[in-house]
Amino acid sequence: MTSPASAEQVAQYLRDNPGFFEANAELLASITVPHPHGGRAVSLVERQVDLLRDKNKALEMRLAELLRIGQENDAIASKLQHWTRELLRTRDVQALPERVVAGMADDFSVPHVALRLWGVDAAHASLLAAAEVEPEVRTLADSVRQPYCGPNADFKAATWLPGGGAQTRSIALLAMRVGAAPGAFGLLVLGSPDPARFQTGMGTAFLERIAEIASAALSRLLAD
Repeated sequence: MTSPASAEQVAQYLRDNPGFFEANAELLASITVPHPHGGRAVSLVERQVDLLRDKNKALEMRLAELLRIGQENDAIASKLQHWTRELLRTRDVQALPERVVAGMADDFSVPHVALRLWGVDAAHASLLAAAEVEPEVRTLADSVRQPYCGPNADFKAATWLPGGGAQTRSIALLAMRVGAAPGAFGLLVLGSPDPARFQTGMGTAFLERIAEIASAALSRLLAD
């Protein structure tokens, strides 16, 4: 006595014989399956149409998400271009630190921003950005090869932010360095009261561009 075929065997048979339902069209029309959103039975063809409709809806949602991300990236790129242009137009090198900080607030809507530089020329030693920096912060900056994003874990550098960083919940640390130099000459600190603004694992491509551009501009303040 032949044992009944398993569901897997039936599925494999249909995969191996794609013309089965074409040769047995009446069987295809007679098969019904439960409707996913109700108790009534529908034909296999109708169920397939429902599956295709759901798949199209999922693809439309994915496309809408990709368009949204693309629009956000375009907006950020436009802000980056504007900020870069303002830095290039700045002839007074002593105005550069304030332009960098103001651009983060005005162009990128970052609520808490601070900047510190070391190794600057003596002619610029009076700048706020050239204030004394603790050795441990310099060591931290040297170790930041890519922008750090995450919670404000009581970083010393966070105390440079407005209110000593008391309202800063998330933070981004961008090291300033000349090209691929191992040592940093500064640290740009971005903070927000929103814990989700700078998240661990977030993409940092635009932050990396900001760090590169700011470093190139601010390097004009360094001692020879």
